[in-house]
Amino acid sequence: MATKTITPAPAVISRGNRKQARHNTLIGWTFILPNFLGFLAFTLIPVLAAFALSFMEWTSFTAPRWVGLENFQRMFQSDTFWVALRNTVAYALGHVPLTMALALVLAMLLNRKLKGIGFFRVAIFFPYITSLVAVAVVWNMLFSPDNGPINQFLNAIGIAETPGWTSSSDWAMPAVIITSVWRDMGYYMVLYLAGLQAIPSELYEAAEVDGASAWQRFWNVTIPSLRPTTFFVVVMLTVSSFKVFDLIVVMTNGGPGRSTTVLSQLIYQEGIGEGKFGYSSAISLVLFLIVLTVTVLQFKIQQRRER
Repeated sequence: MATKTITPAPAVISRGNRKQARHNTLIGWTFILPNFLGFLAFTLIPVLAAFALSFMEWTSFTAPRWVGLENFQRMFQSDTFWVALRNTVAYALGHVPLTMALALVLAMLLNRKLKGIGFFRVAIFFPYITSLVAVAVVWNMLFSPDNGPINQFLNAIGIAETPGWTSSSDWAMPAVIITSVWRDMGYYMVLYLAGLQAIPSELYEAAEVDGASAWQRFWNVTIPSLRPTTFFVVVMLTVSSFKVFDLIVVMTNGGPGRSTTVLSQLIYQEGIGEGKFGYSSAISLVLFLIVLTVTVLQFKIQQRRER
């Protein structure tokens, strides 16, 4: 018996529907247009301008002049650039793992049903929303070599040779890292806390039935379940570490000597301080490429782990 195929009739869009579609599109544009204009004016155009300026020589008193790769050649021959790059990498290597580890520990401690747990969560998150200048000033007082409470405590427990902290070229960077970790760990604790609360309790119950110890449950259930959160935290911390500027300027201003000078501060000094906008743009372009490369590598590693 022959079957008859029924072809559906094409949808007819009436004039009223087209008008409604245009109306909805217009409403959508009104929502995204202010944000897009802000992104265009304060991000995209400055980035493109900095890219073009990196191949020019320009001060506030002269017209831009094309110099090709001269700014990059001068940058790679500069000892200050390599010092700033080493300091930036050292800061990132200290800041990223310490913040991650402490944020995870705090999240696990505060992921319990305890009386007053909300107060402790807010107290640990509070430094992140505190003025960074106030944080830097307070920690500079704590790190005071002569009268600071930290060195007084070290003396009290029998350590005679106390660190010079921000007045020492050897201890200035650790002091900045400690302050930065203390300020940031509350924010990343919240992210880890959200990740922990999304783990199904059935996974832990099944592991307990199988006889897994607390460490085995942590290593085989918690860590794999937190992998997406950890990836996000690593990317965000890495980007913020390479962009560190304000905390170092307030605490040490790059000193003593050049012991805490980082790339962001060098860009500011060369551009705003010295008026060498072409040279500072070249440094900012290199910093952008470093952050982009590290971020792409992190995405590649994450994709390989998920296969």
